[in-house]
Amino acid sequence: MTAGTTQRRPLLSMRQITKRFGAVEALVGVDLDVHAGEVVAMVGDNGAGKSTLAKVIAGVLQPEAGLIELGGEEVTVPTPAAAHALGISIVFQDLALCENLSVADNIFLGRERRVMRGGPMDRDGMELAARSILRDLTVNIPSVRTPVRELSAGQRQAVAIARTLTSEPRLLVLDEPTAALSVVQTAEVLTLVQRLRDLGLGVIIIGHNLADLRAVSDRIEVLRHGRNNGSFESATAHPEEIIAAIAGAGRVPEPRWSTAP
Repeated sequence: MTAGTTQRRPLLSMRQITKRFGAVEALVGVDLDVHAGEVVAMVGDNGAGKSTLAKVIAGVLQPEAGLIELGGEEVTVPTPAAAHALGISIVFQDLALCENLSVADNIFLGRERRVMRGGPMDRDGMELAARSILRDLTVNIPSVRTPVRELSAGQRQAVAIARTLTSEPRLLVLDEPTAALSVVQTAEVLTLVQRLRDLGLGVIIIGHNLADLRAVSDRIEVLRHGRNNGSFESATAHPEEIIAAIAGAGRVPEPRWSTAP
């Protein structure tokens, strides 16, 4: 874990989160902590509850029970708009980019800047700000005027992440950001995740490739059948331990939740 995270109050703290869909228990008493400047990987088989928990964090779904704290204060996240207002952003697998629009237009899609209220869009200002965001992320894109359809899959993922930064989030959730990417593109996205940590964001990354997740994360949390089933320090845990927790075999480590104020 990043030095000192166990001595700080978590940015995000979730306790006993429960979500049902009819008779199906998607989440049962799930706990999760994420600190600022920390990358937490969330793993588990299909149906383990990873995407459901991400949607609860992002305000897409509301839990039946449980407590959510952000920055030490209890909050409710009834809608995605409420999540944005709290500083929470999520990038889903589909990215939701408009391929006919430029990189800058996609980064500011829905948050367009205008020269004056009711006036024309401030394209020069948006392009300048887009370049600044991409530079902070150390993303290599030929031009912010390039249509998204001309970008690689890794570059599109970078644009989708850059778009979230226009709202100055504190916590970013990435749902399978390296799915279907090449080895080179995956490396680029993982470097981008590390850069987000360096910028001080709390990051939750959902994925399946343990080697990639161990390389980029500080901690790995395992969900199984909608329940916590292991908490591992990425730098010291053996892959076999994590795989055993995913499969439901072997001894599961106790969670290492921070209790310090």
